[in-house]
This record gives sequence, structure tokens and C-alpha cells, in this order.
Amino acid sequence: MITFERTAVMNLENAMRGARNPMNSWSRVDSEYDEDGNYRLGPNDLDLAMRLRGAGSDHRKFMRQIFVSVDITAPIYWWKEYDTYKVATVANSTSTMHKIHAKPFELHDFSHDHLTGSGLKVLENLIGELEKIRLRYQEGKRKEDWYDMIQLLPSSYNQMRTCTLNYETLVNICHARKNHKLEEWKSFCGWAEGLPYGKELIVGEVSA
Repeated sequence: MITFERTAVMNLENAMRGARNPMNSWSRVDSEYDEDGNYRLGPNDLDLAMRLRGAGSDHRKFMRQIFVSVDITAPIYWWKEYDTYKVATVANSTSTMHKIHAKPFELHDFSHDHLTGSGLKVLENLIGELEKIRLRYQEGKRKEDWYDMIQLLPSSYNQMRTCTLNYETLVNICHARKNHKLEEWKSFCGWAEGLPYGKELIVGEVSA
């Protein structure tokens, strides 16, 4: 499983103004803010954005200036793949090192949406053992109990990170991961497509 919360897209106006700097074409700006405070691209600006997007990364530098911040909760096995992307990304995570013992282990703390019945029983048994270890650690603060929690923690454990990245990075990620076997990547690409002008700028979908 994977969830996206508190998504914010920033700097679209400035990025588009900068896209017009090379040709001094600021007079053709036709975008404006709607009544909800969202910046809406006019036909001129959207056409320019799409042409630059299609011309390749050297020409669409403005997309590196459209920033996205989001809280993503996903299993550790997904984060290990996300960590491949180190360029133009920042993430602050909840800490398993410092806070793994702070709350009881429960089934919803783990991604289990694709487990078989037998797999679910194994996970439930492991969660029960982890909770026993956690309670022992809470009582005695013994380092061996802490290590048992850390080293037995399965990669299905869900971790939340606050991530910052940009539209160009999202283009690269979605191009590489859109057909990945993990459902989390399909959900990630769907989330990116749903961002303002995500279909046009991230996916590269041309409107009819």
C-alpha cells in the first residue's frame, strides 16, 4: 500500500515566467489565479510548456523549478527502490531507530494487501512476537530487545516520509517505473499524473 497526503505544488507561476526569458516573450503570458488561488495556465503558456516539454530535458528547465512537497507512507521495500532517486529529491522520514518502540505494533502498520491467507497468518504471528519484544524493551530498555525489534522488522513495515522533488524528476521516475510490477509504483505514477498539469507536463499527454 501507499498513501499521499498534504501534497503541495509550488512555484508554477515563476517557473513559467522564467520559461519565457530566453525569447523575452513575457507579453504573451496569459495565465492567472482562479478564485481558489490556483494558478491556471492560459492557452499561450500551456502551448509553450508543452513544446518545451517535448523538446527534451535541455529545453524544459522550467520543470525543474516546479516543486512538489508530499507526505508519502509506504512499505520499506518500496522506499528501498525510491532511494535510487537521489538527484533533486529530499526526504525526512519517521525514525525506526528512535521511535520504533513508541507505539504498539498493529496489523495496519504493515502493507499486507497482497498477502495470501497463509502469508497473513505468518505476519500476524510476527507482529505478535514484535509486540512482546517491544513491551520487554519498554520495561527494561535492554539493547538486545531493541536489536530484536530492528532486525526482525519486515520490509512490509510502513514508513512515512515528507518528500520534496520537482516535475522534471517526476518525469524521469514515472517513465522508468510506470510498468513496474509493484502496485505502489503504479499508484505513485497515478498520483503524479493527478498533479496540476501532470498529464501534460509529467506524462506528456497531448490534449485532443
